[in-house]
Amino acid sequence: MSENASNAEKPLSVYRLMPRMTAVRNLQYDRSLVGLIRWQINGSVPADAPTSISGEWIGNPRERASEFPSGTPGAPALSRRVADQWRDELLRAGRLLPVDIVSADPKASDPGEYVLYLVESVVDCVDLRRSSKPKKTTGEFKQAVFLPDAVPRDLPAFRLPQFPGGVHWNGWAVDRLTELLGDRASDVEARLVWSEDPALTPHPDPWGF
Repeated sequence: MSENASNAEKPLSVYRLMPRMTAVRNLQYDRSLVGLIRWQINGSVPADAPTSISGEWIGNPRERASEFPSGTPGAPALSRRVADQWRDELLRAGRLLPVDIVSADPKASDPGEYVLYLVESVVDCVDLRRSSKPKKTTGEFKQAVFLPDAVPRDLPAFRLPQFPGGVHWNGWAVDRLTELLGDRASDVEARLVWSEDPALTPHPDPWGF
């Protein structure tokens, strides 16, 4: 059975991914994040997309860096080691940009290269009648209900026209990332936004801290 066929047979689930606040270093973007946010808000024209982003490590410099270090809703980052293992799948929905990361402590270990996952796919797939009213400032839904036939099953992630600053991940992509992370899967917290499986309960505040 092909991967696509296997994914199609599973109940649809949509998640928000964020770093788990464990004893690892995480990433904080600098003002270069403003350019990314502006691009997302202004229609995500491919020609105007940012080409890189920068930031710094936060946390104990003696600890290792997270494999999924960014909690910014629209700017997920991955270690190059992990991203390269499912590059073809990630590129279905966007592109991988280099992240220039500095460390406040020159004695901290070098964690290697990291990439920003710039999700370009914007898909209108929310059932607005059954979802909570989006926030005026960001378009964020505290409780979102999706239209199953409109959810892009083949994409690992996507954004919504109502909430352009939030990256949503398909359940199969969360499973794939967990598999790739192996014993470092605890670096990532997956918050369920919605599922067609009635036995699953969405997180009460998926976009909160």
